Amino acid sequence: MTDAADSTPRRRNRAATRTALLDAARLRFSRQGFDGTGIREIAGDVGVDPALISRYFGSKEKLYAEAVHVDVPSGLAADPYRPLPHITDQLLRDVVFGDWQEFDGEHPLLVMLRSSGNPGVREQLRTRVCGDYLQDFAERLNGADAELRAELIGALLLGMGVMRSVVRSPALSEASFEQTRALVARLVQALTEPAPGRRTQR
Repeated sequence: MTDAADSTPRRRNRAATRTALLDAARLRFSRQGFDGTGIREIAGDVGVDPALISRYFGSKEKLYAEAVHVDVPSGLAADPYRPLPHITDQLLRDVVFGDWQEFDGEHPLLVMLRSSGNPGVREQLRTRVCGDYLQDFAERLNGADAELRAELIGALLLGMGVMRSVVRSPALSEASFEQTRALVARLVQALTEPAPGRRTQR
């Protein structure tokens, strides 16, 4: 029978290996995308048997889902009365201008966008964006077209991230957070108000 002293190192090694695989997967998926990354590459980065990925995560798809998952920042939407422009200001800093070293510098939502040609990844991205962020946005908006206006705000933030990190457009790539935030606030503020002449839908 294995005593507790013998099992403790094994549990610790399993946890350390699992963490190392997640770290390696984040970098590989960030740089090569979902379809361009093989489980043998990830396992090779850690120096373990590829079979451990199936044992610890079940599949490449489940490894990807866990590797790129980042919880919505605590406190971001905790206050139901916090103005939406304040929330999007924080997301602008985190998503568009944040330096996420574990994901090769990009926010995980942008990492998922790079692999969104894959149907499974695209569905994960839809769930993350629409369920975790935009539903809360819509609930904070008054008047008609709340869902549409919430999605337009989401498109603004994600589109800016793509322009900076993928397209590397000259002006936006060179602009600082401080230069950008006031302009973005004006756009978001405009979208918090329903279009003139539209009645609230109930």
